[in-house]
Amino acid sequence: MTLTLEEEVKVPFAFDYRLLAEEVVLAALTSENFPYEAEVNLLLVSLEEIWQINKEQRQIDGPTDVLSFPLISYSAPGDFVNLEEDEDNFNPDTGEALLGDIVLCIDKVKEQAVQFGHSEKREYAFLILHSLLHLLGYDHMTQEDAQIMEAKQNKILCQMGILR
Repeated sequence: MTLTLEEEVKVPFAFDYRLLAEEVVLAALTSENFPYEAEVNLLLVSLEEIWQINKEQRQIDGPTDVLSFPLISYSAPGDFVNLEEDEDNFNPDTGEALLGDIVLCIDKVKEQAVQFGHSEKREYAFLILHSLLHLLGYDHMTQEDAQIMEAKQNKILCQMGILR
């Protein structure tokens, strides 16, 4: 697995955020039985930067906590059977599946950790996991889909020992 992490902002966490990001991505891929090596890009940004990206990419004039930009289209969430049918799903140099990009707002991690009464480590891990599930085809547009996604998030974070 390749996780490319870029920082557009100073990251003030007391925990090893690079290692935690790798652990979260690996835990999710393992839990989902993802059958390939994978490549994910993670960009850490400020409130202003995510606001601008949200406005440009989604036409929403306001900040958000995390954005997901999947590179693979799935026939169903978590259905990886036909990925090899499209060679564009894979990096030609490494053979890794190109899952996509995650843009994470560090200011929102800090704010939401306080708001929800848990650690910054937990919020950071949760947002990466949430976004990675989007990169694997999951969404929360319906109540049923939201329940599926929430159950997966809770299971993986619990397995990792990252609790509220």
